[in-house]
Amino acid sequence: MPVPTTPTHPTSPTIDGVTIAGPEIPRLGEVLTHDALRFLAALHREFEPRRRELMRHRAERRRRFANGEDPGFLPETREIRENSSWLVAPLAPGLEDRRVEITGPVDRKMTINALNSGARCWLADFEDASTPCWSTMIEGQLNLADALERRIDFTAENGKHYALREADLTDMPTIIVRPRGWHLQERHLLVDGEPMSGGLVDFGLHLFHNGRRLIDQGRGPYFYLPKIEGHLEAQLWDDIFTRAQQMLDIPHGTIRATVLIETITAAFEMEEILHALQHHSAGLNAGRWDYIFSMIKNFRDRGEEFVMPDRAQVTMTAPFMRAYTEQLVRACHRRGASAIGGMAAFIPDRRDPEATEEAIRKVREDKTREATDGFDGSWVAHPDLVPIVEEVFDEHMGGIENQIDRGREDVVPDAEALLDVRSTPGRSPRPGCGRTSPSASATWSPGCAAGARRPSTT
Repeated sequence: MPVPTTPTHPTSPTIDGVTIAGPEIPRLGEVLTHDALRFLAALHREFEPRRRELMRHRAERRRRFANGEDPGFLPETREIRENSSWLVAPLAPGLEDRRVEITGPVDRKMTINALNSGARCWLADFEDASTPCWSTMIEGQLNLADALERRIDFTAENGKHYALREADLTDMPTIIVRPRGWHLQERHLLVDGEPMSGGLVDFGLHLFHNGRRLIDQGRGPYFYLPKIEGHLEAQLWDDIFTRAQQMLDIPHGTIRATVLIETITAAFEMEEILHALQHHSAGLNAGRWDYIFSMIKNFRDRGEEFVMPDRAQVTMTAPFMRAYTEQLVRACHRRGASAIGGMAAFIPDRRDPEATEEAIRKVREDKTREATDGFDGSWVAHPDLVPIVEEVFDEHMGGIENQIDRGREDVVPDAEALLDVRSTPGRSPRPGCGRTSPSASATWSPGCAAGARRPSTT
């Protein structure tokens, strides 16, 4: 399959084979320095062929699923799963306590609000919470650097001013950057005429500019890895981490990564994913919405057995979702890794106290289930939910920082349970979209096309 290329502007600058094909934006030169571009180019040339091969592997596997094959636990990695002796690396500075993680895009206002939120960690999102347009991606890198240098502030149109409250990075939420997934390309940066991987650009620029800053301030370069479909994709990231640390003279194992288990294939390879990233692993996260989408995408041609009800009815208590989350906690704690719960799917509305009260009730219920199941923390999308979720985990965990010592050996890995869509309450025999899906698409699509951040649809 030919590699797609992006036409370049006649005046697009090229440095050591790297062409900047995107438009000029303020302070671009601070991000795309010559040394940073050489660093990105070296990683691209070494690892891009493997990325493309893994994308072909994804497509082939989906074809097999469409033809009736089911995913399952891999026989060739049985030894990894059955060997109880190996563990991931000890928890890194700032990742010992992850009871509440706030997520959001890396625009200037959100960067400040997230770091002022009181959460334990901030998922600085170049992926689902951001539209991957050129200016958004570059400005996000600038905002992270400005935050680490304490030179970030923001004044809204109404005159409200935003600034960081804390002086020390260790008094703020630990920053965990989520780069784009392996399937997305950055067509504004070309190496030898080929577009770069968007995720490699996001990772590489943050590590190059901020890795040392983070280490010197008592933290480290930490990442969330999205849309991983198996341990070979995690192994590619691990090899990139190793090479990047060598190039920048950063000690091996300084980079840490939490993998989002948001595809059905990854759910069958959770321990293998932890093993692939062993010295760089920070745990796994239950990415619920994309996990449901993965089920639909992979089995949409398989008929009645995989038909789901309306999205709002596919809750975390559905049997196949319970199997997924409980097996995730077991895999993580068995290997000394953190298990992080999913997004609180309810947003408070300060203008509607009654709706806010109902949202908080549902959040408490959801997070109580996660804490009881053994998760070490969970996500929120709104600062108002930080103290609520923290209180839930405090009530369950007491004074401990995490629940990793709770092994969940009562959970038995079960392939059939992971695929048991048929038992989902509310299933309808009539295939088709539920009422929620078209309205969500109509809400999201115009903003995405305009380059806006992803709106809330839950």
